[in-house]
Amino acid sequence: MANLFLQALSVSKTFAGGGGIKNTSIAIQPGEITAIIGASGSGKSTLLSLLFGLQSPDSGEIQFKGERIWGPEEKLIPGHNAMKMVTQAEDDLNLFAKVWDNVSVLLPNTNVQAKNEKTELVLKQLNMLHLADHRVADLSGGEKQRVAIARALVTQPEVLLLDEPFNQVDTSFRNGLQDDIRQIVKDTGLTVVMVSHDPGEVLSMADTLLVLKDGQIIEEGHPKKIYNDPQYLYTAQLLNNCNVLTADEARRCGIKANKELVMLYPEWIEAKAGWWRRKRWMVKQALFKGFYEELLLENNGVTLRILNGHPGRYIEGNKANLRIGRFLEY
Repeated sequence: MANLFLQALSVSKTFAGGGGIKNTSIAIQPGEITAIIGASGSGKSTLLSLLFGLQSPDSGEIQFKGERIWGPEEKLIPGHNAMKMVTQAEDDLNLFAKVWDNVSVLLPNTNVQAKNEKTELVLKQLNMLHLADHRVADLSGGEKQRVAIARALVTQPEVLLLDEPFNQVDTSFRNGLQDDIRQIVKDTGLTVVMVSHDPGEVLSMADTLLVLKDGQIIEEGHPKKIYNDPQYLYTAQLLNNCNVLTADEARRCGIKANKELVMLYPEWIEAKAGWWRRKRWMVKQALFKGFYEELLLENNGVTLRILNGHPGRYIEGNKANLRIGRFLEY
């Protein structure tokens, strides 16, 4: 590989109970956010641990800037010095100390002014300077996660590894935290590698998306490209609650399918209430989502999930026509 920043070279790591990574090679681009997605047990967290040096591969090699990353058998304190990892756990936080102290304690006392400046800077970057004198125990889950990320960033690592860090964070805190991390990457050139099961997180945050299945990377590229043109049905199902039809079901919807399965994202289907055509689809459910609805419509034994941008236009029992704008075959 030409990239000499952070890379895995034909790495494998297996476990007695199954799972792990199989002959996987990746190259992480510096100054970008790379997201790894996959079903439970696909090897996401294992791959992240290998990149950090918390585990050693059975075969292959992890390199950072052309040098092999040492594993726990070779290093007293596992983990690469140029990297920091944040998980959804709070094990590293001193819950009864102030936010400021939790962050500043990681810096040396040789230059107190520089220590204070760096602590203040990272708290400002994460919009939590106003919480500096609060005890961590008194914070919300989202605020505690900000403290954990601040602790990781204050020593100015080159790589930040995030293992589902937003999993237990409320939506309002999650969105703000994601915005802050994107801004930090833009301002500082930080490299972020994150594992997530949330499509919204990876599609909005990542510059590069890696799709992991059974321990192997099956797709890689920009999130927009992978979302709009997934090469595997597995990927589409990870990224959206999509409609999957057999070839026979597709034909009943007016789709001439050449392959066994047809996939349609809900937004690729539009409900039409025009009077000039016979309405064939029955609204089984209208699920209110705020500014839009999810409609479940049934016709001829086939049920489709679609998005409706005009809540209240259709109610259960109504009938409508459907226009299918696009579909993919697998």
